[in-house]
Amino acid sequence: MTTSNDKFVVIHADDLGMSHGANVAFVELSRLGVFSSGSVMVPCPWFHEIVELARADPALDVGVHLTLTSEMSNYRWRPLTRPPASAGMTDDYGYFHRDVGILRARAAPDAVEAELRAQIDMALASGIDLTHFDDHAGAVLAPEFCDIYVRLGIDYNLPIVMTPSLATYGGIHNLVDVDDKSYRRRAAEAQAQGYRMFDRIIETLWQPAQPPAAVYKELIAGITSGYTFMALHVTQPGEIEAIDLGWHHIRTAEYHLFRSSDFREWLRCQDLEVIGMKTIRDAFRARTRSVR
Repeated sequence: MTTSNDKFVVIHADDLGMSHGANVAFVELSRLGVFSSGSVMVPCPWFHEIVELARADPALDVGVHLTLTSEMSNYRWRPLTRPPASAGMTDDYGYFHRDVGILRARAAPDAVEAELRAQIDMALASGIDLTHFDDHAGAVLAPEFCDIYVRLGIDYNLPIVMTPSLATYGGIHNLVDVDDKSYRRRAAEAQAQGYRMFDRIIETLWQPAQPPAAVYKELIAGITSGYTFMALHVTQPGEIEAIDLGWHHIRTAEYHLFRSSDFREWLRCQDLEVIGMKTIRDAFRARTRSVR
C-alpha cells in the first residue's frame, strides 16, 4: 500500500484459537498481505493449531487475546488455572462467566492475574514469538483489572492495546457503564510507561446497515492521521455456524470481503501504512531500553 501521510493501521484478527475457521482465515489473509496481526485465546480448543501454524510460519504476527469470559451458548472454555469457586471467576459448571459484568462483580483480582499470567506463560512456552497483548470482550480494560493489564505488559516487556479514552475505543459494548475518567487515568499511566496509544480502535461492524463492501470502504476511507487498530473477526465458514449462533454470518462475510481480489485492490490503493504489532513491539522495547 502507498502512503504519503501518517495513517498507520494494524489490520488485526481477534479470536484466534476459538475455531479452526478463525485460524485458517487469519493465516490466509496474512499471506495475502491483508492482515498484519492477530491474537489467540489460549484457553480455547483450537489454540494448539495456532501454535503449529505460527511455528511453521514465523512471519505470522501473533499476540495473546487475554480471555476472561466464555460467551457462546453451547461452546465454552474454562480458566487454565482451574480456580476454586470462591475466586469468583467461573459459573456453576466451571466455565468462565458469559458476561463481563458478572466477572467484574465476582472475580478476585489476584485470581484474574494468576489466570492471565498462565495464559501468557502457556503461549510463550509453546514457542510463539508473542508481539503484544489485547483484550477479549473488554474484560481486562475494566477498572477492576486494568492495572493488572498494564502490569503484565511491563513484566513481559510487550505492548498492550489501549486508546487514550473509551470514547475512541470502538468496541466498548461491555464497558458502557465504566467511568471514562478512571480509564483515562490508567491509559495516561500506561503511556508514561512507554506504551504506544492507538488513536482509535475500529471493530467489526456487527450490524451493518448496507452490504459489507460499502460499509467497510466507508469505514476505512474515514481513517484519519495517527495509529488505528482494526479489531476484526474474520472466520472461514464451517464450524463457526454452530459456535456463534448470533453472529457467524458477520464473521464469514468479513472473511469473504477481505479475501476478495476487488476489495484487496481497493485497500491497496488507500493512503494507509499497514503495520504489524511486531513493529510496535520492537519500537516499545527500544524505548524502554533507552529509559533503563
